[in-house]
Amino acid sequence: MIGFQKEIHPFEPFLPEKAKALMLGSFPPPKAKWKMDFYYPNFQNDMWRIFGLAFSDDKDHFLTNDKTSFDKQRITVFLNEKGIALYDVAFEIVRLRDNASDNFLEIVQPIDLYAVLARIPLCRTLVTTGEKATNTLWSLLPVKIEKPSIGCYEKIELDGKIYRFYRMPSSSRAYPKPLSEKTEIYKHFFAEIGLC
Repeated sequence: MIGFQKEIHPFEPFLPEKAKALMLGSFPPPKAKWKMDFYYPNFQNDMWRIFGLAFSDDKDHFLTNDKTSFDKQRITVFLNEKGIALYDVAFEIVRLRDNASDNFLEIVQPIDLYAVLARIPLCRTLVTTGEKATNTLWSLLPVKIEKPSIGCYEKIELDGKIYRFYRMPSSSRAYPKPLSEKTEIYKHFFAEIGLC
């Protein structure tokens, strides 16, 4: 890690009071790639297009009117209404290359998962959005379980509560699945936990 600068997570966890699900990515991209100061800010990342298609049949639903950025206010109002919390598995990282790739992301310090969950007591669903996030969350579990298959879940116990640990495909365009296929997996997940 000599010569590489450490980065602390730039966002506070987004934790609606009535959150039923906590979605965990890896870490935000470099700030030069942001289109808003919120989760999944890279315009080349399809998370908000997936949400738009899954909930509104419109991939542009969460874009600004000129379709050049994401509409943070619309996104946060929606997440609050649905009870979806957002954070990432890494609190402190080093980028081994100056890009957004998880392949070159070294996690120095993961999040304090228990502290986050204590702030959203109604949450019983954890969902990771990509392989790095899945592997990191799995490493934080007190008892090792099978890692979930993509689109599926495994049950875990944390602090005496039973959670579903879902694994979703990455919303990055580097992940080789068409937007429509990713959306179907996410849509099935949202339906299964009663959000759509």
